[in-house]
Amino acid sequence: MKSRLLFLIVLSAVLFIGCSTDKNNSRPNPDPAPQGMYFPPTDDSSWETVTVAQLEWNENKVQDLYDYLETKKTKGFMVLKDGRIVMEKYFNGHNENAQWTWFSAAKSLTATFVGVAQDEGHIDINNKTSDYLGDNWSQLTTDKQDLITVKSHLSMSTGLTDYVGDFIPWVCTLPICLEYTADAGTRWAYHQGAFMLLQEMVTKNTGMSFQDYCKTRVADKIGMDGNWTNQLGLNIYNTNTRGMARFGLLSLNKGSWDGNTVVSESYFNEMTSTSQDLNKSYGYLWWLNGKESYMGTTTQDIVQGSLIPNAPSDLFAALGAQDQKIYVVPSQSLVIIRTGESAGDNQLGLSSFDNELWEKINLVIGL
Repeated sequence: MKSRLLFLIVLSAVLFIGCSTDKNNSRPNPDPAPQGMYFPPTDDSSWETVTVAQLEWNENKVQDLYDYLETKKTKGFMVLKDGRIVMEKYFNGHNENAQWTWFSAAKSLTATFVGVAQDEGHIDINNKTSDYLGDNWSQLTTDKQDLITVKSHLSMSTGLTDYVGDFIPWVCTLPICLEYTADAGTRWAYHQGAFMLLQEMVTKNTGMSFQDYCKTRVADKIGMDGNWTNQLGLNIYNTNTRGMARFGLLSLNKGSWDGNTVVSESYFNEMTSTSQDLNKSYGYLWWLNGKESYMGTTTQDIVQGSLIPNAPSDLFAALGAQDQKIYVVPSQSLVIIRTGESAGDNQLGLSSFDNELWEKINLVIGL
């Protein structure tokens, strides 16, 4: 009888310890991830979040990603899923309120407000540039100049001499700098001066400066607090990291913000599709993944293969010098932002960092 009683006491103790251990080791399941697209308010700083655990991403790889970003001179990094913040991290003395320049990622912003100008009837991108800048905007003969349309500037196919590697004429928009190299549409070249003429067209044909037009037609409508500055002849756009994320979210939703159209979906779809047959990975000042080939910003070489092999094929991106990144992935409802100093290659747009970064991102999100 005593041995039976002792056995029952020992068994009860084992079961109690076992249950206690299970209870201590068990982790409650996170709440399900919220569904549906979310837009943060335009008049305050609140922003809904969703956790890595709720999305069933790999939490164990998040710190590895952060460590990598920090070593690569990153300032700000954000990931949105369906518009909600999943990851937001600042490095190297940066913070959520500090502004950073977009560099050439602002080309994609410019293409967007050019689309608004077309929607409002100020500009038709199929018309020749002379309709908006006058007859003497370049050194070309009239017949060659008339081959250049607004769309030629959006697609980097004006045929104007791009002066790659020679900064001053590369950024110059004066007629004396705008010389003939090839017929429009027969040569792709990353030409800053030809691009900046788009901003001049907006200023001359909308009744306000392109800076004010950008603010009233795009930035204010999505709660993006930014400003344009001029540095070394370049028109530079500056926001904090969340400002870039807001523009990325607008782009994820094809130019619509919380049910309100900022730029028409028809133009947006055109803008984020291949714009010419020379550089298949370029739309209207947006970079496109998943195409058969691409061209870089400093040579005439055509590289076979996708722009960013490690990234989803439907990604499109606003890319700026020193590795400013706005990645938009419609199939995954993702927006990913990286700001900072150059991660290695000092390129104007695409760099080797893009593919390396997506290798690290994939380990977190499981793509």
